Amino acid sequence: MPHEIILVTEPDLRRAVQLDLDVIDRIENAFASLAAGQVVMPPVLSMSLPEINAEVDVKTAYVPGLDGFALKISPGFFDNPGLGLPSLNGLMVLLSAKTGLVEAVFLDNGYLTDIRTAAAGAVAARLLAPSNVTTAGVLGTGVQARLQLVAAAKVRPFGKALIWGRDAGKASRVAAELTAALGIDVAACTDPADLVAQCQLVITTTPARDPILSADWLHAGLHVTAMGSDQEDKNELDPRILERADAVVCDRISQCETMGELRRARAAGPPGSLSNVSELGNVITGAAAGRMSDDDITVCDLTGTGVQDTAMATLALERVRRAQAGTTVLS
Repeated sequence: MPHEIILVTEPDLRRAVQLDLDVIDRIENAFASLAAGQVVMPPVLSMSLPEINAEVDVKTAYVPGLDGFALKISPGFFDNPGLGLPSLNGLMVLLSAKTGLVEAVFLDNGYLTDIRTAAAGAVAARLLAPSNVTTAGVLGTGVQARLQLVAAAKVRPFGKALIWGRDAGKASRVAAELTAALGIDVAACTDPADLVAQCQLVITTTPARDPILSADWLHAGLHVTAMGSDQEDKNELDPRILERADAVVCDRISQCETMGELRRARAAGPPGSLSNVSELGNVITGAAAGRMSDDDITVCDLTGTGVQDTAMATLALERVRRAQAGTTVLS
């Protein structure tokens, strides 16, 4: 019997799926499902290729209650801009949780990953940022720098934002773009320490190998979401930051121990240190504490999980069908 598969290109996905509160809520629900202990999510298949300045990640998860599960392939080839090509691309395949048959192939070039990553940052901000955020800041000038601020503004509205990047000209351009997109004052900042001092919410979005945020810059009421470290050789935060934080929350502790900020912090500290670490899903369900007061210093370590990809892919299929987008083929 012929089986229908929907093939969806990036342009169709961009028209059908945008970053909104429904996406953020779906990602939050996915983390809550992960905390319930019934999700099947194997370790990330991660392949670092330093000789060609590249990396490849494969992620998946089965989530009870969802109609499908995703298999996501995410390559990053960082010399591509010199060839006139984007650094990141990839695709998601959604399979039926009932039959295992392929239901959809999303040729998204990383778009769905970008959206679900930003949504996770919004979940972290909603749970862990202080109740009153007047100024938010981003370290980095790439796609996630833009999306993380847009996502955070949906759950913790702020009147001002600051951007820092190693390329000051690019930071100024991103600030101008976000001023227009968010309708608030977004300014480039030349000193990351000054940016942190002015902000209650800071998001790091870089592929840095050495810390770009110092523990000496911490202040009462600060929340930091670090989402750039997703390989064992990446590190955005001074390891002392996690030691000094009142709460450290990971998307998945086992992942953060191998490819997140938690890895470097545990290696730098004495055995048994960092006992204040919990998972985002447990904070959502109330099984673990997050921010206890507006004066707390909190950190969220995001490495990206398969459960986010499955939640994102199932939502994408719903919206693609509603929009009557994509091309149906018979298999």
